[in-house]
Amino acid sequence: MKFACKTPLIGLLCLTLVVSAEAAPKKTALPEKEPSKPSPALTANLSVAYLAQDKANPPTLPFFLTQPADVGMQGARLGIADNNTTGRFTGQSFQLKTNQLAADADATAAFKQRVAEGYRHILVNLPSEAVASLAKLPEASNVLIYDVGSSDDSLRGENCSANLLHLLPSRAMRTDALMQYLNKKRWQKIFLVTGPEEADQQYAAAVKRSAQRFGVKIVAEKPWQHHFEERRTPESAVPVFTQGVDYDMLVVADEAGIFGDLFAYRTWQPRPVAGTQGLIPSAWHFTHEQWGALQLQNRFRDQAKRWMTEKDYAAWLAVRAIGESASRAKSTDFDKIKGFMLGSEFALAGFKGVPLSFRPWDGQLRQPVLLSTDRSLVAVAPIEGFLHQKNELDTLGVDQPESQCHNPTHSGNGQKP
Repeated sequence: MKFACKTPLIGLLCLTLVVSAEAAPKKTALPEKEPSKPSPALTANLSVAYLAQDKANPPTLPFFLTQPADVGMQGARLGIADNNTTGRFTGQSFQLKTNQLAADADATAAFKQRVAEGYRHILVNLPSEAVASLAKLPEASNVLIYDVGSSDDSLRGENCSANLLHLLPSRAMRTDALMQYLNKKRWQKIFLVTGPEEADQQYAAAVKRSAQRFGVKIVAEKPWQHHFEERRTPESAVPVFTQGVDYDMLVVADEAGIFGDLFAYRTWQPRPVAGTQGLIPSAWHFTHEQWGALQLQNRFRDQAKRWMTEKDYAAWLAVRAIGESASRAKSTDFDKIKGFMLGSEFALAGFKGVPLSFRPWDGQLRQPVLLSTDRSLVAVAPIEGFLHQKNELDTLGVDQPESQCHNPTHSGNGQKP
């Protein structure tokens, strides 16, 4: 290295630099290091099972209606995807095992197999009798069963179990929502039409309870037992059936959808129809878009190529409840998840404007109920003005003082301010 010192005044300094530069040892170039790879984060795995069964005697639907074979299952799959989105940040991974049993298959054997394989969170989309039976099995004593297919009040009452949680609104919640709305509108006289099936009788019983609770009077009740032929059509039978009664709203109890749709625009007097047809109380509806619900609707359609049903929504809620509890508890341990889920700190976002939580006395998920027609969301219950001393969502369904369930899910109070 050479330096040119052309200015006498700084010659001494320049000479010093030259000597220092020549005396300095030459540096040996070091080989470049390969970029370090980040160590993989520890991932805790949690497996969820989904168990459903085809109906032995499905109702005969109109030719223009079809029932998707994957109702409920698609909601569980979307819940798993949502859990894994969060799990990338929490080091948790979720998997789903699905079983769609034939009508003549043994659901008890399938359930026991899942438990033997280590599944402790099991979603069931089964008839209420089967759900009650599974919950009482010795194998189910250290398992959480998520009922995503039944609205039966007895499963929340005398047939309740400590290991059983319910994601759909009960019949009592549905009919309470409807009667709150009728009370608000001052449509306080109803004509109740009941179908022949056991489920119809149970829905009618819920209507009677709710009507008494919210000051709505049942001015007439008739069973529907008609069968149509060429000489006897809905146009001729329905007006005669509804003639001679002064009422504000016709309430139908037809859970299978066999005859309830025949009443609209055919009654003797021009009156609206509600209940299982007409203005229907439900957990979910494809017209619901408030509180970010449209985002969930779109994601579900992208995945399933159809609209989300209320059973899909119930299954999604169940899986999300598991994921939310695992995230908040910072663990996939069963006891820690269960403890958090059934505790007073649990709050699930369900795209309904308020946090959802489980009632400790019967395992029912507190949630608003949507009142909708075919293509319109009419109202969301609890209706404004109906208050509760602890949680307004408890104005829907069986409250703790009147509950027939004496096998609470946990010892905490589970109440939200």
